[in-house]
Amino acid sequence: QVQLVESGGGSAQAGGSLRLSCAVFGYTYSTYYGGWFRQAPGKEREGVAAIDSDGSTTYADSVKGRFTISQDNAKNTLYLQMNSLKPEDTAMYYCAFSYGTSGRPLRDIEYNYWGQGTQVTVSS
Repeated sequence: QVQLVESGGGSAQAGGSLRLSCAVFGYTYSTYYGGWFRQAPGKEREGVAAIDSDGSTTYADSVKGRFTISQDNAKNTLYLQMNSLKPEDTAMYYCAFSYGTSGRPLRDIEYNYWGQGTQVTVSS
């Protein structure tokens, strides 16, 4: 089974930056996609960013130009660089991973494996 281990969450002020990491264990196949999701209290989980094994990326409109998803294949790690943070970015952030391809990679149902979540808190 694939296991995901997240790190990098914490607190930041509005306008600041954080970088989340997601180490992927048990990776087997070359075709995959990974993503970052977030969930604030009382709200549904939403897709933030996704990347596939070809390097193609997808972003939610709310984070375009501020967040960047990337991968380091040598380290089997996904990243989410978050810049220009806003208080509304406050949420639990989850890393997700699946084999294959997806036409809608910001849809949570598309993913088979999930990390434990890491809290991001942005204050004004």
